[in-house]
Amino acid sequence: MTIIPERQELPRLLNLRQLIAIVIGTVIGSGIFIVPGAVMRQTGGSVRLSLLVWVTGGVLSLLGALTYAEMGAMKPEAGGLYVYIRDGFGRFPAFLFGWTMFFITGTGTSATLAVAFTSYLGQLVPLTPLTGRLAAVAMLAVVMVLNVRGTRTSAGFQSGATWIKVAGIVVLSTLFLFRGHGIGASELRVPPVSSGGSLMIGFGLAMIATLWAYEGWQFVTYSAGEVKNPQLTFPRGIILGTAALVAIYLFACIGYIAALGPAGVARSDRVAAEATTALFGPAAGKLIAVIILISIVSATNGTVLTLPRAFFAMARDGIFFRRLAEVHPRFGTPAIAIVTSSLWSMLLAVSGTFEQLFTYVIFIGWIFYGLGAICVFTYRKHEPDTPRPFRVPGYPITPILFIASAAAIVLNTMIAQPGRAAVGLGVVLLGSPAYLIWRGASRSRDVRPGTAEAER
Repeated sequence: MTIIPERQELPRLLNLRQLIAIVIGTVIGSGIFIVPGAVMRQTGGSVRLSLLVWVTGGVLSLLGALTYAEMGAMKPEAGGLYVYIRDGFGRFPAFLFGWTMFFITGTGTSATLAVAFTSYLGQLVPLTPLTGRLAAVAMLAVVMVLNVRGTRTSAGFQSGATWIKVAGIVVLSTLFLFRGHGIGASELRVPPVSSGGSLMIGFGLAMIATLWAYEGWQFVTYSAGEVKNPQLTFPRGIILGTAALVAIYLFACIGYIAALGPAGVARSDRVAAEATTALFGPAAGKLIAVIILISIVSATNGTVLTLPRAFFAMARDGIFFRRLAEVHPRFGTPAIAIVTSSLWSMLLAVSGTFEQLFTYVIFIGWIFYGLGAICVFTYRKHEPDTPRPFRVPGYPITPILFIASAAAIVLNTMIAQPGRAAVGLGVVLLGSPAYLIWRGASRSRDVRPGTAEAER
């Protein structure tokens, strides 16, 4: 007779402040220090349009946060977005989402951050290619151990590192505003960075770059099963964290313009470092490297603190490596899920061959983000009597706008880059045979001898 193990739960330890820190800390990596220059170029050097792009990207993220807030408060389970897709569309698309997150997009995010970490570390200490790879692995290993040893410990570290980097961004941006003279300077009118020079296409490309900088606010949903008083705390955390991101990003972008002027921002691929150097000299440029290093470690920790919970939920459903569903008896964390995904991230970071594949698949995430938002309609239809401590304001317009935006991003990629889209979809669908294998194995384990199902 098959013995089905007792379902293990993760302890609820996360409070509101920690949730906000997870949202902000996971999102702010290196994007806001680099992307504003590209956005300025893609919008033809227009200050108003570039800032509009940042506002629009923030509003879209906030629409998604409002939508996910209802589902997270309604079903505060480990796995978040994976759970929403599973309940709304079934285990197969949910598995494809988790499969892609494990092998490419989720672990690839950590690997990309680790590679960026060595790049900025190299500005402070000399690194060879070998020591650079070792530094990337070491950073990932430290974050892995921190998260295995306890959610309270890793969340505490996340809070501290997040507030340090936010303070650094705010202080520097304030100094840029007081010391710089770029506000009101003449704009650099350049053709939008697009194949046809169309401002609309340029705006769309700028939106994609901006949404990449906002990427990660949804990661906090994976940790909903560890939130104290989740019906109240979770919606507040994801909404306040996402709203704070919009304010921080806008303030930083205005600071860059004050320091370098619109033309200087448009010409820069390292806008934060160049703004600091321009106003305070080359030596001060190292300060940006330190802030970015803290930012990258915080973003990596936020990813490792949240993402393995999705794999934990998949394993509990019997459609992923079964041991990933185990909870460490001492630390109360999904330790095997954390270690396994972190080791894969290390391998990706060392190989360096994943980066092109990562760019092919990253747009796929917006398919799943849209599917996750659609689930708010599914829950309202099939579970109308389930308590909803938080209801998305502006329903159904709010989720519809987010879903339409996600669809537009996916369609834009498929039309503008059909080859890349085809490769990305192909990689995702490679998970189909694996799903059939895991589903079959799960059914055979759970069938008890002597039952009607066993006789068939």
